[in-house]
Amino acid sequence: MRRILFLLIFGLAGLAVLLSLGTWQVRRLAWKEALLAEIDTRINGDPVTLPAAPDADKDRYLPVTMSGEMLPGEIHVLVSVKHVGPGYRIIAPFRTDGRTILVDRGFVRTEAKTSPRAVGAMEIAGNLHWPDEIDGYTPDPDLSGNIWFARDVPALAEALETEPVLLIARDQTDPGIMPLPVDTAGIPNDHLNYAITWFGLALVWAAMTAYFLWRSRAKAES
Repeated sequence: MRRILFLLIFGLAGLAVLLSLGTWQVRRLAWKEALLAEIDTRINGDPVTLPAAPDADKDRYLPVTMSGEMLPGEIHVLVSVKHVGPGYRIIAPFRTDGRTILVDRGFVRTEAKTSPRAVGAMEIAGNLHWPDEIDGYTPDPDLSGNIWFARDVPALAEALETEPVLLIARDQTDPGIMPLPVDTAGIPNDHLNYAITWFGLALVWAAMTAYFLWRSRAKAES
């Protein structure tokens, strides 16, 4: 009887933990979906003029439109685009209203790295962004080959002598550049998978607990 009671308490405690973890992931899923919806709404909002002092937290994803001049000189950030392959993001300086900021013009294939691209007067619409792409495994940029491995906004700004502000272009700024506008596709949302995993483990735990209780009871009665 003592063995059966121990198995029952142990099984119920484990089941409660697994169910609570699954429920927590369901709550996280609702939170993440609301956050993604809020970001989508912000990304697709009506564009405004470039703020005087953009803030990385308050103005992230802010839609902006501006007129000015795309300046010569650019940085190439190595990336790979799904269904397209490897290539580079083209980061260039853009002067507007006496200020110079960074513009992510979009993607070119590897072989187009050094192709000439349009500069001069143009209008640009896009979203402000401060990508978080740096970790302990990110290599230092190859300055001699102009190959960078992340959009490190402060470092890019220092290299191109601009403000540490990056606008991701929404529309094409050159016939040879494919825009990569900001969206929520790259923001991970795996909470549903986690919830299914925890609830699945809870079901298996409950079945195993029932089996061991049945065996222990059968032994006790034999």
